[in-house]
Amino acid sequence: MIQIKWLGHSCFQVIRDDFIIVFDPYKDGSVPGYPPLRTEADLVLCSHEHADHSGRECVKKRQGHPDPWQIAYIDSFHDENHGRQRGTNRIYILSDGTKKIVHMGDIGCPLMPEQEAKLKNADVMMMPVGGFYTLEPARIKHIADRLQPRVLIPMHYRHGPYGYSEIQTIDPYLKLCDPVVRIHDSVYLVEDVDKPQTVVLPF
Repeated sequence: MIQIKWLGHSCFQVIRDDFIIVFDPYKDGSVPGYPPLRTEADLVLCSHEHADHSGRECVKKRQGHPDPWQIAYIDSFHDENHGRQRGTNRIYILSDGTKKIVHMGDIGCPLMPEQEAKLKNADVMMMPVGGFYTLEPARIKHIADRLQPRVLIPMHYRHGPYGYSEIQTIDPYLKLCDPVVRIHDSVYLVEDVDKPQTVVLPF
C-alpha cells in the first residue's frame, strides 16, 4: 500500500513498505505561514534549489529500509524562457511495477511531446496550481488533461495564512475540475479509481 501525506506547499511524504520519500521540503521561514518542517525520510528528492523546495536539513535521514521504487526524472524549466528567469525544474517519476507516482515540481513551461509520453497515465500526479511562479491554472489544467493522471493532487497554492501572497488559492483551479474529492484524513491511500479525479489533501 502507498500512502501520501501533504506536508504543505510542494512537500509530500510518500510511504511504501516502510520506505519513505520526501519531495521538495521547504527551508525554515522560506514560505510565509508554514511552521518549521520536521520529518524523516530514507530519500529526499528536490525539484530545484530554491529555498522553498530544498530544505534537506529539515528532514532526518533514515537507513536500512529496502527501496521499492524505480526512479526516473525529466528535466524541464521553471519559466518559459528556458530557465533564464528562475532556472531549471526536475520532474520525478516513481514506479514500483504496479503504480506510477509523479511530482511535477515547479513546472513553468509547456511540455515537449516526448516528455508528455513519459508522464502520461500516472496513478497519482502532484501538480502546482497557484500560478505566478509556475504556469497559470488554466494552462496547468490543459497539461493535466493531456497527461490524464488518475488522481491529481494540487500543491503550491495559497490557503489561509499559508503560502506566498502573489500565488492564487486553489479555487481558480478547482473551478476547472470535475470531480473534486476532498480528503479529510491527512494521509491519502493510493488505490484504483473509477475515473480521473482531483483530490484535495488537508494541511
